[in-house]
Amino acid sequence: MAKRSTHQQKIIKNYYDNKEAISLQRAQELCTELYLTEGKKRQQNWKQISGHLEKLGVAKTTIDHLIAEDKPELVANLLKKLM
Repeated sequence: MAKRSTHQQKIIKNYYDNKEAISLQRAQELCTELYLTEGKKRQQNWKQISGHLEKLGVAKTTIDHLIAEDKPELVANLLKKLM
């Protein structure tokens, strides 16, 4: 395996240092998309949001409840609390 340059190592380190912030930002973007989408795309967005919420440490029961309710407002309120 090839060695990484110091520049590449810094990029990787910064990613893992900011992993939570990246997941939170992406979940916020997907929450916005939930307001605008319908059908199959909406289901894909819910799946992606659930993955990001799991990375942020949200309980599986809470995520399942949000998906069952299918209300973006609930996700927005949760994300506001996580900030």
